[in-house]
Amino acid sequence: MTAIRAWAYVLLAAADTLAGLILAWPRPTARWWAARQRDRAARLLHRAGEPGPDPTSAAARRVLPVHLLAGVPLGLLLVVVLGNIAVAAVVMTAWWAIPPDQRPRLAFDVPVDGWVTALGLGLLQLAVLGTLATVLIPTLARAQARLTLRLLAPSRAERLAHRVSTLTRTRAEVLDAHGAELRRIERDLHDGTQGRLVAVAMRLALAREAVREEPDAAVGLIDEAHGGVEAALAELRDVVRTIYPPILADRGLVGALTAVAAQASVPTRLDAEDPGRVPAAVEAVAYFMVGEALTNVAKHGRASNAAVTVRRGGDSLRVTVTDDGVGGADDSRGTGLTGIRRRVAALDGAMTVDSPAGGPTTVTVELPCDW
Repeated sequence: MTAIRAWAYVLLAAADTLAGLILAWPRPTARWWAARQRDRAARLLHRAGEPGPDPTSAAARRVLPVHLLAGVPLGLLLVVVLGNIAVAAVVMTAWWAIPPDQRPRLAFDVPVDGWVTALGLGLLQLAVLGTLATVLIPTLARAQARLTLRLLAPSRAERLAHRVSTLTRTRAEVLDAHGAELRRIERDLHDGTQGRLVAVAMRLALAREAVREEPDAAVGLIDEAHGGVEAALAELRDVVRTIYPPILADRGLVGALTAVAAQASVPTRLDAEDPGRVPAAVEAVAYFMVGEALTNVAKHGRASNAAVTVRRGGDSLRVTVTDDGVGGADDSRGTGLTGIRRRVAALDGAMTVDSPAGGPTTVTVELPCDW
């Protein structure tokens, strides 16, 4: 399978060279062509993932000579090798059906005149060609792919420009999310807590008027006011919990995640090391990420088990949630993963989702702790 992937890469890269001669000069098509080469090389080397900045037209022009000087000859070599393997197999098994003057010669240019020659030289030729096809050509293909990725890698200026663009986008998303959160808190306080407190004040005012003439009615009003105060306090606690969960302040991140895992609808195993002192914002994002991811598992994953892993490595906190469900998670469809990605991006973190159809699903976030 590895050799077949390498053959496909070699043949497609060689075929793309002609297109590159035309497309590698106009800027829009050059970027598309270079991105195509980058993605193909990354898949061969199992480096597919976050694409990063798109290759520039200048990068496309750097890669084109590689395809001309290495890719095309390698593609022709592969065609010749595979063709000769097919010829050797046919001659070795069906030499007797070919007229003597039309029989291709095998290794060492020896004519085939019997089974001993056909099998002996045929097997030798198949061994040599098979080694070329399964060992040498895949090795050269991977070398070409590594060189392609190196030439397509963004320069320092391009990485900086991409970083600035990413930060600009994430800051805009953070401001939008912050504004939406403030509006939600205001709405919750206005429509819920404030209304309850107004009702409490009215009941207390009525109780004050009735306390002398109708003490029983006053007691009932005071009881209703007490219930309203408790309800208002519960709503205030809910609002505060969405801003910074009190359980984080009480138990720390590991204790809070232990409670989340214990309350999850799907049996969840927690493997968490004490990360030490990390910023409160990082703790909050990690807590919400685990809660949202486990909610997604219960809602969409159809999983029987889940696992949460928390590790601190240097100046970053790595949180991973996995499940054995059906897979197919995609945050581009507006699921809860979108909210996680926005929270992570707000802290200049990174998030990856690996969820092939059929499962399993792995959601990983990396959160910087050096600020």
